[in-house]
Amino acid sequence: MADKSEDQIYDEFYDAVNMAPKELEEWLDTEASKSVGDDKSGESTGHKSGKKIVKIKRKKKDDLTRGDYDHMQKVVSYVHRHLAQRPDGDAAGTDWAYSLKNWGHDPTK
Repeated sequence: MADKSEDQIYDEFYDAVNMAPKELEEWLDTEASKSVGDDKSGESTGHKSGKKIVKIKRKKKDDLTRGDYDHMQKVVSYVHRHLAQRPDGDAAGTDWAYSLKNWGHDPTK
């Protein structure tokens, strides 16, 4: 993140995260959302991230903290990396798509 400004991170985050807060919250309440990811502590990293994303998207830009920007950059990196691993065929309904949605990106949009 050293080379990116907060404005760049903000823009990239809002490009990568294409789900509205309410939409993401509703997704995170589904069994499909809870069925993917590493689950060592009872909740996957992606599911925890989704909750943070909802909070970030509900904040005004001026209220974002350094920690928020750090997480936003992490989300952008994850989404870009995961999109590059798209499976062959119809990916809707796959763990790949579910995982992306936990991180706020709906690949069917």
